[in-house]
Amino acid sequence: MAGRVDAAAAAIGRALGATTDRLARARLLPACVEIMLAAGDVQGADGPCSELESTAQSFNTDALGAMAAQARGAVQLAHGAVEAALCSLRRAFDLWQKAEAPYYAARARELTGLGCQSLGDQEGAALELEAAGAVYRKLGAMPDLARLASAQGAAPGLRHGLTKRELQVLRLVAAGDTNKAIAVELFVSERTIERHLSNIFTKLDLSTRAAATAWAYEHGLI
Repeated sequence: MAGRVDAAAAAIGRALGATTDRLARARLLPACVEIMLAAGDVQGADGPCSELESTAQSFNTDALGAMAAQARGAVQLAHGAVEAALCSLRRAFDLWQKAEAPYYAARARELTGLGCQSLGDQEGAALELEAAGAVYRKLGAMPDLARLASAQGAAPGLRHGLTKRELQVLRLVAAGDTNKAIAVELFVSERTIERHLSNIFTKLDLSTRAAATAWAYEHGLI
C-alpha cells in the first residue's frame, strides 16, 4: 500500500511539474491533495489545496468551487479542524449538486460522515455514509463501496455487507422489538431505524421482518 501511494505521489508530482496552465493544473490538484493525505503528508496537501482555492476564486465556476471546498474540507479533517471541515464539505456538496455531479457529491457526503463520526455524531454519520453508499451502488462504484464499508465498520467474515449498526438493528428485530423500541434502545429516531431496515432488506434481498428474523437465525446472529 505504501509503495502504491509513493508511486502515485511521484506520478502526480511529475504531471504537475509538466503542467503550467492553471485550469489544467486545477484538474490535477484534487488528486494531489488526496494522495498527500493518503501518504500522511498533511502539510504537503496544504500547498496544492491553496493553489486550487486561488484558481477557483479567479475563474469562479461551480465545479472549481466544489473542488476547492472539498479539498479544503479533507485537509481540515486531517488537521483535526472538524467543524470547519464540515462547513467546507457542505459547501462542496451543495456546489456538486448544483453542477449535477452525483459521484463527487457522494464523496463530499462520505467525508462529511467521517467528520460526524469523529465528533461522536453516529446518527449523522450513518445518514451521510448511507446516502453516499446509495449513490455508489447506483453508479457501480465498487472501490468506493469497499472503502465506505470499512468506514462504516462492516463486520468481517460475513458476505452480507451489513454494517455493525445494521447487524445490531437486525438482532433487535429478530428479538421481536418494534421500531420504536429499537430507536429507544439505540438512542436514535424511528426514521433512522426505518432507514436501517430498508438497507438490511435491500442488502439481504428480503422483504419482511419475518424473513429477516429467519435469516438472522440461519446465520447464527441470535
